[in-house]
Amino acid sequence: MTDEQARDAALDAADRLFYERGIRSVRMEEVRNESGVSLKRLYKLFPTKEQLAEQALRRRDAAFVASLRARVQPRRAPRDRVLALFDYLADWFEEPDFRGCAFINAFGEMSSASPCVLAAVQAQKRSLRELVGSLVCDAGGTPALADQVTMLFNGATVSAAMLGDRRAAPRAKQAVRTLLDERGL
Repeated sequence: MTDEQARDAALDAADRLFYERGIRSVRMEEVRNESGVSLKRLYKLFPTKEQLAEQALRRRDAAFVASLRARVQPRRAPRDRVLALFDYLADWFEEPDFRGCAFINAFGEMSSASPCVLAAVQAQKRSLRELVGSLVCDAGGTPALADQVTMLFNGATVSAAMLGDRRAAPRAKQAVRTLLDERGL
């Protein structure tokens, strides 16, 4: 296994385990067992569990943004692209392993103890805000409206995870539709 393959296997395993059980509860030995990467090599690639968590989060962010873009881009009308964000959420909330936003979860668990995890979480929330902002602005909206849509996106995710509210996405989508209608978008 090359270093790149070992890195990918370790990140795949860590991402799965961290999302399922939380960062603190997962031991590096479990990542080793799940990934097939020796503990010595794992520590060579990621000297601390925090660095492994940071890299897993950054990798998850790239995959999340790519899948979100793929979901909204086929829509022709800019307004429909904004609304498609919430279709993405509705589908995600129905996945059997849905446990909420990995970044919000990591923030709650590690933000005060790990500057590198906090930086990865903040970077993800900024990239989400930028993506939503570009979609809202393409639809003729303002940065303030983009912030509102982003808050509804994050809020629906938290409601779905913490309250088991699988209808949070359609309700948030309706709120966004109302905001867009009020502005003639």
